[in-house]
Amino acid sequence: MLYAILCYNDEKAVATWTAEEDAACMERLGAVQAKMSARGKLGPVVRLWNTDEAKTLRKSSGNPVVFDGPFAETKEQFLGFYVADCADMDEAVAFANELAVANPGLGSYEIRPLRYFGDNQLAGSPQVQAAE
Repeated sequence: MLYAILCYNDEKAVATWTAEEDAACMERLGAVQAKMSARGKLGPVVRLWNTDEAKTLRKSSGNPVVFDGPFAETKEQFLGFYVADCADMDEAVAFANELAVANPGLGSYEIRPLRYFGDNQLAGSPQVQAAE
């Protein structure tokens, strides 16, 4: 089954990292990713741009309204995600734990099962059964 591993951290704290600290973190995360990839269980890995580059579209009773930045002001921001093909939630949690160990600071990882909608699958993505 596919799982999304959603990464949250304090964007301002991450922004204070030096280039060397950021590169070291990416290298540690890369080592964790390489293990899952070697097993053929890692799909897309995405690091998001900072929230000051974001827009939020909110639908109202009339025309949609576009705001600068994320809509919610929170202590932690959504910084990126992984798509992993895991046997079960326990394996997905174990993968998220390895990522957490490789990533300094506080922050959190949200683990959520994924379902495909329609026939749109990314090239090279794991094949899954339709949701029952």
